[in-house]
Amino acid sequence: MTEPVRSRGQIRRLVLRSGESVVARCRDFCRVALTDWDWPAAPGDSGLTPEERELATEDVLLIVSEAVTNACLHAGGPTELVVRLVPADPSGGGNDGTGPTAGSLRIEVHDRSSRVPAFRPRGAPGQPGGNGLIVIDRLARSWGTVPEADGTGEPGKAFWMEVAPPVPRNVPPSTTGATRAEPA
Repeated sequence: MTEPVRSRGQIRRLVLRSGESVVARCRDFCRVALTDWDWPAAPGDSGLTPEERELATEDVLLIVSEAVTNACLHAGGPTELVVRLVPADPSGGGNDGTGPTAGSLRIEVHDRSSRVPAFRPRGAPGQPGGNGLIVIDRLARSWGTVPEADGTGEPGKAFWMEVAPPVPRNVPPSTTGATRAEPA
């Protein structure tokens, strides 16, 4: 059974108590949050085309799918999904490059395993599996883990990923503070 925990502001939490259809539920939950937050920003506000907005949303949903699938396969299943939207700096100052960018998303998948995700050696060509962390590494601005214990003292972790807001294709990355270059 899934019980959403309502949060004020730009944080959404989904407590997961059952593994049935967990990946689809997490994707749907995340899509609703992104829609409610109008992420990425509306076309008039961001310069993004509707297609660029949809592609950015699909990238986030792919990250969620891969992270939740990895928790199912390697960590006994996820216990919670947390999605946070980083607010604009209220002081009006710019980002110093050390923290998340305004409009970024932070996605956390909590589980009961202390095992840290690691890249797997490449399998045989054409064989499925082993690419989830590679996908996350390519699409997320950064990622990592934070060890934590549940209320019973059992070990666990939060696997977090940060996704930067997309940059319109018609705007040079240097003028937006983006950290990734467009593919050639």
